[in-house]
Amino acid sequence: MDYAGKVAWITGASSGIGAALARELAARGAHVVLSGRDEARLAEVAADCGETLIIAFDVRDEAALAEATAKAIAWKGGIDIVFANAGISQRSRALKTAMQVYRDIIDVDLVAQIAFTQGLIGHMAERGSGALGFISSIAGKVGVPMRTAYCAAKFGLAGYADALRGELSQTGVTVHTIYPGSVATNVSRNALTAEGGRRGKSDPAIDNGIPADAAARQMLDEIAAGTREIIVAEGGEKAMGELRRTPDALFDQIANMVANGYMEKLEAAE
Repeated sequence: MDYAGKVAWITGASSGIGAALARELAARGAHVVLSGRDEARLAEVAADCGETLIIAFDVRDEAALAEATAKAIAWKGGIDIVFANAGISQRSRALKTAMQVYRDIIDVDLVAQIAFTQGLIGHMAERGSGALGFISSIAGKVGVPMRTAYCAAKFGLAGYADALRGELSQTGVTVHTIYPGSVATNVSRNALTAEGGRRGKSDPAIDNGIPADAAARQMLDEIAAGTREIIVAEGGEKAMGELRRTPDALFDQIANMVANGYMEKLEAAE
């Protein structure tokens, strides 16, 4: 894929991986739509990205999301690339974690990202082209202690992406699930505690992780190459991700089922 002239929309674009993706996409000639809750921080990212559109809203607000989607599509006449990236992590034992923490993390990291995508897939399928990028995590491949809510959400996002890939396999829209390991961002500082507060401190693994700009470059390179499952990690984290990598033959099998009328047969049986 050549990113020049394409329109890319990123949620969670005010910092971390989202901001790095925005800058790298802009450097490759894309027009970038930046979304998040903090308009001032989005503006700081936009200053590095040339021509951009800032749409600040809470991804959990479905009315605001519908309005944002219409605005983003109208800006340049369409959306070519989507990154469902907004998310919150967690650092707490399951035995001590309030149920509201599970609800909050799954709402932001899974439900809101599905709603964001659902508002765009019809538009992209009708155009017959485009790429959907879902930012899961190595914790969406391997159950990691102290992150039970986060793992549940990120596993769920990967499942949605895999099923969606099959459904869209005959439309020209590609689906790419991205599994970052430790990337040097504020994800640990912003993680929720057992009571739902902000943790406020980082982890050594995150502080010494892959630079966000390097992670963004790998993601975009692999999407351009057509990689469906993208593992962005080093050392033991990469090894864990690779152990759980889905064989391409399985993705092909699902696509072949769809090509042979699997969905139509199910619908006809209803």
